Amino acid sequence: MSNRKIYRVKLSADERKEFELVAKGKRGQLKIAAWKVQRANAMLMCDEGELGPAWRDEDIAEAYSTTTRSLENWRKQAVLNGPLSVLQREKRVSTKGLILDGEKEAKLTQIACSKPVNGKSKWSLRMLADRLVELEVVDSVSHETVRRTMKKTF
Repeated sequence: MSNRKIYRVKLSADERKEFELVAKGKRGQLKIAAWKVQRANAMLMCDEGELGPAWRDEDIAEAYSTTTRSLENWRKQAVLNGPLSVLQREKRVSTKGLILDGEKEAKLTQIACSKPVNGKSKWSLRMLADRLVELEVVDSVSHETVRRTMKKTF
């Protein structure tokens, strides 16, 4: 597998120094997250530059409790975005929009405060979800979404 590496990491002296600082696990009084220490150590072993040992992926994975697939991903990220980008986590962005925005939440509250249908004594979460769909407030909604919204509202 090591002969077929697509992304090869060659750290500069400054980058290597930065990884070595992180690999120690502390910066002054601050402790560094374990995942950063793991990645820093692994990247130091992946280094194919003059100062790097360039271990085999299988050996690195075993030594630092990770997978060869993770190493491939880290190397790819290091080559495409710069080696120090491996020590940063991107903030996850939700691709879903809100099912119940402010106007729809208001409609839900209005329904929840009204008298329940079919002679029931109180609204269930499933009944509220079904009623929102019946009234075409939303195309579909789960009782869990209704629960979370109601918990926030009441």
